[in-house]
Amino acid sequence: MSTVVLTGIGIVAPSGVGSEQFWKSTLNGENHIGPITRFDASGYRTTLAGEVQDFDAEQHVDRRQLVQTDRWTWLSLAAAGEAIDDAGLDLAAYDPYQLSVVLASTSGGNEFGQRELQRLWTGPSRSVGAYQSIAWFYAASTGQTSIRYGMKGPSSVLAGDTAGGLDTFGHARRTVRRRGGVVLAGGTEAPIGPYAMACQSATGLLSTATDPAQAYRPFDRAANGWIPGEGGAVVAVEDLDEARARGATVYAEIAGYAATFDAAAPNRPSADGRQLQRAIENALRDAGISANDVDVVFADAAGVLEFDRSEATALRAVFGTGSDAPLVTAPKALIGRLYSGGSALDVATAALAIRDGWVPVVGNLQEAAAGCELPFVTGESQSADVRVALIVARGHGGFNSALVLRRLDDVPT
Repeated sequence: MSTVVLTGIGIVAPSGVGSEQFWKSTLNGENHIGPITRFDASGYRTTLAGEVQDFDAEQHVDRRQLVQTDRWTWLSLAAAGEAIDDAGLDLAAYDPYQLSVVLASTSGGNEFGQRELQRLWTGPSRSVGAYQSIAWFYAASTGQTSIRYGMKGPSSVLAGDTAGGLDTFGHARRTVRRRGGVVLAGGTEAPIGPYAMACQSATGLLSTATDPAQAYRPFDRAANGWIPGEGGAVVAVEDLDEARARGATVYAEIAGYAATFDAAAPNRPSADGRQLQRAIENALRDAGISANDVDVVFADAAGVLEFDRSEATALRAVFGTGSDAPLVTAPKALIGRLYSGGSALDVATAALAIRDGWVPVVGNLQEAAAGCELPFVTGESQSADVRVALIVARGHGGFNSALVLRRLDDVPT
């Protein structure tokens, strides 16, 4: 089967609009969680979030699309545009049916839907705007991206909460192997609004801390839940031979992918993390490598001790506890949990780590909780020879996904 690689990265995150701004902030360990400004959250138990500041939608989105779409879609369009540019893609040179989009979504167009329904409930109008039917829909970003860039190949939206962002890369690899061409994969989220925060708060898993440094602390003895964030990443995926033929820069190969499901307890993962462990082992097997080949793990890092212990148990079961166990990181704690966008962003971050040989820190980790002991990167970013990176993600409802990225000089020829 053909080798499928990442050739272009687009990022819109609380820590930066654009991959290089994001990467610099991430390596510096800068915390971008702060008080919610997108609405008055004073009546909510959770008042902090990771917001994308200084995002000028008009720089990235046609004005006609602005009135038809939600902020979540604006972030996707911006990230997709950067990914296309970074990959050096001349879309006009392709048959449009060889260009596809597969994005993940957890919550859809919250802000647009909230505005329209609020107008319906509180005003004299007996209707919502014409674009309500498409702007909130969880497939809107996939559709609008394919329309914007003339991508007419098989396109999809995947819904698996945080795991969905990884699933898009497994789907993209399959699409490229079957059809060739280019697939834009990843996802973004914009879940910072009254209705969206009410839904998230109902899980009881969000942090209620008011100090950003204390709010999202995965694997820490003082972990108290996660903080939501907005943004994510879109990445160009294509065949290695096609990428080389046009002289593209290649970040990494999608070497392995697998997904499992916690059917027995879909909203409370098993204490031994057995289904997450199985997803990781299957992804390594798919990549044709052993646990000893992995240099760094980008953890799911829920910030809920029950979940973190379960994940740590799964990682120890796969990698052991010896000195050769891979580094573990979770920079997402510096910007919030971006759901589908967060795991897509972890893929982009892992690709940058492979490119530059640096592993960022686990955000806000001060003292690992009992049962969460792993070789974490703390204090400051660590220089490392990153050849193989594993990204893991878990989604509300029982979803587990694992993705393996491999440096190009380790790609079989």
